[in-house]
Amino acid sequence: QVTLHAGAELDARRVKQYTLTLWASCPGEDEVEERLFVWVMAGQVLRCDAPFASAGGDVVQVLADVAPRTPLYVVLPQPRGGLTVPTLLLLPVSLQFRLRNHDTPLVLTRQGLVLAPADGFNPSKDTQMFRLEIEVMDRHGHNCSGTVRVAVLPSRRPRVTFLEPQRAVTVPEGIGPLEVVTQVHASGDNVRYAILAPTAPTLFTIDEVTGEIRSTCQLEVAHARLLIRAYNALHPTDHATTMLNITVQGTGRRAPSCVPALSMSQVPETVSPGSTLVTLRCTDPTGANESLHYALEGPPASRSRFCMEGPWLQVNTTLDYDSEAVAAVGFQFTATIVVTAGGQPPRSTHVPVLVTVTPINEFTPVCPSGATFTVPETAAFGSTVGRVAGTDRDYPLDSLEYSLEGGPGPTQPFSIDTCTGEIRVVGPLDSQRHKSYRLTVRLTDTRNDLDPAKRRSCLCDVAVHLQAVPDQAPVCTPEVQELRIMARSGGRQPVTRLACQGSPDGAVLAYTIAGGNEDGRFQLEGNTLFYLPSDLAEPRTFVLLVEVWGGPGVPRRSTMVALVVHVTPQSTPMPPSTTTRRTTLRKEPLVVTRTEAAWHPPAWFVAVLTVSGALLLATLGCVARSLLCR
Repeated sequence: QVTLHAGAELDARRVKQYTLTLWASCPGEDEVEERLFVWVMAGQVLRCDAPFASAGGDVVQVLADVAPRTPLYVVLPQPRGGLTVPTLLLLPVSLQFRLRNHDTPLVLTRQGLVLAPADGFNPSKDTQMFRLEIEVMDRHGHNCSGTVRVAVLPSRRPRVTFLEPQRAVTVPEGIGPLEVVTQVHASGDNVRYAILAPTAPTLFTIDEVTGEIRSTCQLEVAHARLLIRAYNALHPTDHATTMLNITVQGTGRRAPSCVPALSMSQVPETVSPGSTLVTLRCTDPTGANESLHYALEGPPASRSRFCMEGPWLQVNTTLDYDSEAVAAVGFQFTATIVVTAGGQPPRSTHVPVLVTVTPINEFTPVCPSGATFTVPETAAFGSTVGRVAGTDRDYPLDSLEYSLEGGPGPTQPFSIDTCTGEIRVVGPLDSQRHKSYRLTVRLTDTRNDLDPAKRRSCLCDVAVHLQAVPDQAPVCTPEVQELRIMARSGGRQPVTRLACQGSPDGAVLAYTIAGGNEDGRFQLEGNTLFYLPSDLAEPRTFVLLVEVWGGPGVPRRSTMVALVVHVTPQSTPMPPSTTTRRTTLRKEPLVVTRTEAAWHPPAWFVAVLTVSGALLLATLGCVARSLLCR
């Protein structure tokens, strides 16, 4: 039997073949010599990292205050023979990591990560040492093993510590709810406090941040033991405890008693200063009612609007519901009346007060000035005429409802939106019958008083003028013009002014170049045509179509004017006539009327098209005849 030496290591890339010479002999026989050839084949062999797989293992040092489950170490196998293993957090799932020893609080994950204990390390002053024996195996059964030693060093940060392991506190009876009884303090970083025992304290509570101990009710004679824990919020395992003994001693003197013990009232915003809101009836158990002292505590907004005159809570200034200051506090004021009896220590009673201010409808809505609107007589159903913007000084500001007196009808073809005040068209308009309408709009305020019967309103006069819209296409004279101009350098130069008239007389007309101005050499301003300077090198003729219409009516009735403009550059000799000449061509008038998106061509256009078609047919006939004769 031939075996591999325990310390031997095979590497196919260095030595692929070994030749062994073996001698064998038996007693009384000749010695036999044979050779054994050992071939080393390349394969996948898993090796662990040198420090990890060494006899002493790898060493990791961490502080004792490291957070629970913090990664401390990662096992990285070193493959040979072509096996590739990615780096940290990308190890193949085929690798298995197993912890041979289980006498350690450290955690080994399936990815080969060594984590701190789930509860953290024990905050000891001495260095702690933990040993992990880890075996790594791939899916082919190749494995390697090694050792990791984790040295836990003492923490360098200050530990949470109470100066006194226990304290005794004595307080008098009669302390009110949420008053500070005492305060505990522990040294350390990010210290927080909690009561461990009793688990559900009934007399006291502790502020988590400051450590203040407060009463939960008015204290009477009693004795309580509180086990208080202080801990580091970032490292809860760093903690300390102290025992607090609280004794509530009887003073033999009780605090004054008052009726009512809690006051809630509603007052209108128009209540006058000096009015009494609350009258306290307080008695001192000792009988010295004359020595009682009354004071008002609370936010500045409450102390500025109320005051105490003996046992009477009175209004100090106006409570305007419509002001921003009252709206900022939600129309509610909170305060506390402190009733104190003399003696040592002083005895006091607190009476919470809540005052709610209610609105009063004080102001009448105001109409807008100059409520006049203009609408074309062709406005469609539902078109917006304008908006009546009324105002109201009561809170909420400008909370109004709008209504139209008389309602919509043949004599009043309008409606109004009750919330926004927008006036809309709901009937036919005719400027021949009515040049304008006089509307009466009622403004009524809302949500300004608790009593709906106290709503205020006003009437506003609104004028709506109808804008006449031409009902016939404009007439232009002439409808076809031939013009000659010489292009000059510098600014634009006028070409012609169109003479058009709409119906009815005086109606405003609109002009636009509908065709022939693709290169933008002409510009229309009103009814005047301008030529814009350009780099024209040779004479050129432009044929422009100008559309003229009046008003926004649907369908739009328009007239088309044809302009033939001969433009000659300044360097080119002009024809004998150098003046701009306006002539009328001997053709049928070019009148294009658009009605409901339909275009009717003029007669000359039809004639030209007919003659062109006849010539085309004649040409095709001649070509066909010549082809047949071949």
